[in-house]
Amino acid sequence: MTVAPMSPGFGTTVQSLKLRDWQLGPGQPTLVMDQFTAEDFHLVVDDRADVHVNSKDGRFYLGWFPLGRPGTDGEGWKIAVTGTAKVPGYSISFSTDTPADIVAAAVTRVLGTSRPL
Repeated sequence: MTVAPMSPGFGTTVQSLKLRDWQLGPGQPTLVMDQFTAEDFHLVVDDRADVHVNSKDGRFYLGWFPLGRPGTDGEGWKIAVTGTAKVPGYSISFSTDTPADIVAAAVTRVLGTSRPL
């Protein structure tokens, strides 16, 4: 009895793969930065051209590091919210290649969770 050798891999069609076009590249950081007003936030551009945004109460921080945050491996965005005595804070990081649309959506959601005391 002869057995036909099996070929490696699998067979498929382009239609069954349901190929998609995914947004890639850093995009426009203004999509993120335009969410902040001077009335509620402080904005500082440092000597490396990194941008730092802090809420006036000091509990929210956003950093944009176009060339990568010093001491990290390609961190381009950092969002941090300081916790309280009873509840810990959190931070979110994105690479320099993360589309600004994605970062803007995260910032929108974080800002949407805040409320005046």
